[in-house]
Amino acid sequence: MSRSRALQSYVLIRLLLAPLMLWTIATVVFLLLRATPGDPVDAILGPRAPEAFKAELREQLGLAGSLPQQYSRYLFQLLQFDLGESATSRGQTVWNIIGDFFGATVELAIGSILVAAVVGVGVGMLSASRPNTPWDVGGRLFGILTYSVPMFWMGMLLQLIFAVQLGWFPLGTRFPLGVPAPESITGLYLVDSLLAGSPQQFFAALHHLALPCLTLGILLSGIFERVVRVNLKQTLKSDYVEAARARGIPEGRILVAHALKNALIPTISVFGLTFAALLGGAILTEVTFSWPGLASRLYEAISARDYPTVQGIVVFFAAIVVGVSICIDILNAWVDPRVRY
Repeated sequence: MSRSRALQSYVLIRLLLAPLMLWTIATVVFLLLRATPGDPVDAILGPRAPEAFKAELREQLGLAGSLPQQYSRYLFQLLQFDLGESATSRGQTVWNIIGDFFGATVELAIGSILVAAVVGVGVGMLSASRPNTPWDVGGRLFGILTYSVPMFWMGMLLQLIFAVQLGWFPLGTRFPLGVPAPESITGLYLVDSLLAGSPQQFFAALHHLALPCLTLGILLSGIFERVVRVNLKQTLKSDYVEAARARGIPEGRILVAHALKNALIPTISVFGLTFAALLGGAILTEVTFSWPGLASRLYEAISARDYPTVQGIVVFFAAIVVGVSICIDILNAWVDPRVRY
């Protein structure tokens, strides 16, 4: 089988597996929510609410009828791309909530992944190019610490240092209070302020975005650092690198133009895993920095036992992770000829 046909077969298999993965995640979320103790209707309305109101809310939450009936209605709604209506924000669908809050999470995610990639690849290169030196030891310690430090603890620590003590950054929120935000076009304040031709709004949004991005990005950079360091060390010992040195090519050019290019191939796969970790870490980061994103809204829905909102947002996040995972797998298979289908 030719490489192009094998790649097409691989892509087809991954696309066929995507609905199965989404169905599994949606089923697990459905069962876990119903396995939690307590009655969500009593938690929202109170135990003394009239039974008619409770029955209406049960119907809205999808809790009316037996468990198989609830599950059937839930899957039927998903097949129609209907994520339901929020129980705590009356008259607002889950799609409306996603539209209102997802832009903030995307902006935080893009900024954080850029910080993670730049810092992680930079530290990994520095560590791998100077083996068995204090730089190498420092790089390994950096990877271990950033991978193991709790996200919320680091967020609060950086807030105390840079926001409270030094006053370099705002303590939280996405935009200065009392100042009109950029007109929503894309939902991304940095982009919207540029489209509106307002540098003041751009720098105000960037100022508020900086500390949450640095917090989340630095903690995720350890993943990139470890992968780049290990693969770059192996690449620098390969025959073609030794041949390049024998030809008198400068070490810096060998590192960047020859070794790093091949060492970054595994980073493509790690990018997808980091993106998934980014969505999970965004919940803690958004709550810590009072960032009005979709992950923070998910936390509020969990606290309020808002089943439709929790189910809808989790399935939406899962669809993004599955989609990114498929794209990364396809890109990795296309770039690396060693991948077998």
